[in-house]
Amino acid sequence: MPAPHNPFKAAIKNGKLQLGCWMGLADPYIAEISASAGFDWVLIDGEHAPNDLRSITAQLQVIAGRGSHAMVRPPVGETWMIKQLLDAGAQSLLIPMVESGAQAQALVDAVTYPPHGVRGVGSALARASDFAAIGDYLTTARDEICLLAQVENRKGLAALDEILQVDGVDGVFVGPSDLAADMGFIGQAGHAEVKAAVLDSIRKIV
Repeated sequence: MPAPHNPFKAAIKNGKLQLGCWMGLADPYIAEISASAGFDWVLIDGEHAPNDLRSITAQLQVIAGRGSHAMVRPPVGETWMIKQLLDAGAQSLLIPMVESGAQAQALVDAVTYPPHGVRGVGSALARASDFAAIGDYLTTARDEICLLAQVENRKGLAALDEILQVDGVDGVFVGPSDLAADMGFIGQAGHAEVKAAVLDSIRKIV
């Protein structure tokens, strides 16, 4: 039996619009309500919300029984943190502050088992493999993991072309708030120069 199907990854690969909800309340009860509201995806924010591995896991558990796909944003793109989130059952990750092609490649390595990556092999203990009930998890997991890079400063925008060339990055999200601050327009994500930079980036990404 292969790893669970990732409907979000399949949808963006086929160019199908996906609408979602950003969750920062760090509560499984709210997550369950949000995941029942008709969104294609809901994102559990670990960067700017008071979430930790246990609260994220609890939210993944309740979302799994509803109609939305769960996405997780960790505080940083550290390999050890990514490993824990994947083992907890996250299949779609949005990694903040990606600034280079090399960093993007390191993230691809972090979500991929050896010999092509560095993800730790501990699936027998993991919720992701249904605690070893998914017999083919190790050989099929990577196909269903969606890796999104978040570009949110001038350095990231300058490296956007090389980030987009990294095989294994499934999408790029432009973070306008941090970008606005880095461009000298803090608190003004709607500033004309910021909007122009975001729209230009979106055209490249598409």
